[in-house]
Amino acid sequence: MPIGMHILAGFSLGFRHRRELARILSETSPDNCIHCLIPGVLKNQGITVLALDFDGVLSPHGDATPLSEAKTWLAESVAVFGEESIFILSNKPTDERRDWFAEHFSKIRFVSGVRKKPYPDGLQKISELAGVPLSSILMVDDRLMTGCLAAINAGARTCYIRSPYVSLKQRPVVELFFMLLRKSEQLVIGCRSL
Repeated sequence: MPIGMHILAGFSLGFRHRRELARILSETSPDNCIHCLIPGVLKNQGITVLALDFDGVLSPHGDATPLSEAKTWLAESVAVFGEESIFILSNKPTDERRDWFAEHFSKIRFVSGVRKKPYPDGLQKISELAGVPLSSILMVDDRLMTGCLAAINAGARTCYIRSPYVSLKQRPVVELFFMLLRKSEQLVIGCRSL
């Protein structure tokens, strides 16, 4: 599939589901980050499986490993859910990232071989691998029109990370591009609250 197809699908499907995306955006605190998610509370809300994006959620774009505070949060999540109930659903599952997880959290699995987000394929595969209904999976993503939209399309739950990890010093062009994408997403769904 050509690289831009998932971006085009994101804007097309995003426009169709703009009301639900606008609701998610309006209900999400501007400072919402991975640390706002308390694993025990999530479990009490009926979440049994976590699907995590990597870029913006666990680290700035392009980093090979999660930031130290994200590593701490991962360890807390593993204590509550178990490694086998946590998945990485990233549109950039690099070998370096896989190697880091293999060394530190060997049972956390990367999902690949499926169409990229916003298509629901990755979450459907997670549902099959974990043996749980989609409604008990929480997709954690910093993009409305990729991970959040994939969750809507699949029937999974979603958590929008509105305050993602960013490193303008390390990768200014890439980070500015994704900042522009996030603002564009908000405009497409008709939300003026940036």
